[in-house]
Amino acid sequence: FLSVTEDLVRRRAEHNNCEIFSLEEISLHQQEIEKLEHLDKWCRDLKILYLQNNLIPKIENVGKLKKLEYLNVALNNIERIENLEGCEELKKLDLTANFIGELSSIEALKYNIHLKELFLVGNPCTEFEGYRQFVVATLHQLKCLDSKEIERSERIQALQNYPEVKQKIREQEQAYLLRRAREKEEAQRRMQERKDKKQKQMESKLGFDSPDSLQKRENYQAEGDREQETWRTVEDDEEDRRFWEEPTPYTPESRLETHRYIEEKRRAKNNVR
Repeated sequence: FLSVTEDLVRRRAEHNNCEIFSLEEISLHQQEIEKLEHLDKWCRDLKILYLQNNLIPKIENVGKLKKLEYLNVALNNIERIENLEGCEELKKLDLTANFIGELSSIEALKYNIHLKELFLVGNPCTEFEGYRQFVVATLHQLKCLDSKEIERSERIQALQNYPEVKQKIREQEQAYLLRRAREKEEAQRRMQERKDKKQKQMESKLGFDSPDSLQKRENYQAEGDREQETWRTVEDDEEDRRFWEEPTPYTPESRLETHRYIEEKRRAKNNVR
């Protein structure tokens, strides 16, 4: 997987003479990052961090960014809100279009007393009945949710209904988490199927099904997992068509699978060239 590298951070710190320890703002959007790490060690003074449109599954390794005021992790694969307690100055958090279904995880933001703006639009939890009321009643410090200001009267109302809304949210959350567990199993199964199919195709192309296949298998395995393809066949086109036409739920797994598939095709093309 791709993580945050020092080289990437330095390249993105041109406005700071490529010095990273004193960086106050950095944009790492659309970098295909799959793991969030290192920034809390390298850039302790960060105030603004843009990480939108990556493949990050989890908020982590930002807890030591005590000066961080704005974190944008829109369009990632995040499923719950966590590990932000240490961001003492956090004022604005953008989680637009992620996969947060565990709405009760917003309770972790109670500790971010300066948090004024929160964006959750495009997450599964926003479909829950009572979603907005629950957030407004849980986070007293919040001034604005999903670009809409929170009126005093709205907060009073939300606090009055809090016990029953909380119960309702819990039930919907449980149902959602059960569905997610099934989706994960299904994604695992699909991946295994694709792997097995690929292995079979590779073996038949290399003639493992002939009498001297054992010798060939040993020779092939000795060469490691390098791409063996040297041309794009009709079979590849067929596989391509199947991949894009197969109905798939929009999940963190399918988003990652699509990204990996495109990468794989790109690498195979480069090898041919």
